[in-house]
Amino acid sequence: MPTIKSIYQGQLRTQSTHLQSGNTLTTDAPTDNNGKGEAFSPTDTVAGALASCMMTIMGIIAEREGIDMTALKADVTKIMASDPRRIAEIQIDFSWPDPPVIKEQADKLKRAALRCPVALSLHPDLKQTINFDF
Repeated sequence: MPTIKSIYQGQLRTQSTHLQSGNTLTTDAPTDNNGKGEAFSPTDTVAGALASCMMTIMGIIAEREGIDMTALKADVTKIMASDPRRIAEIQIDFSWPDPPVIKEQADKLKRAALRCPVALSLHPDLKQTINFDF
């Protein structure tokens, strides 16, 4: 059974619907690749998925251990290569001012993030530069 249904809307735009929830995501080609850049590009969604997956996996551990992670933030930078056009690197800078964790808990969260399903699914040639400021 499908998880997502995607429709090409023309002018390098797609709309994907998550079938279980009905939530939608629109993508546009970026301006440097003939698009309007009015929404996430497909490669932006990959970079965002990596950060979201890492935060989700950390969140599972945090909930189990009674840690409030609501102030955790991630700045995501996607770097493209041109020949062939692909994502060359994803940089994620996590910041968490005054984290309510001790070093052992922080280390456990970091290890879990680096082993999230998206991180493990990306091709090894795609460089993942992950920094934790906590």
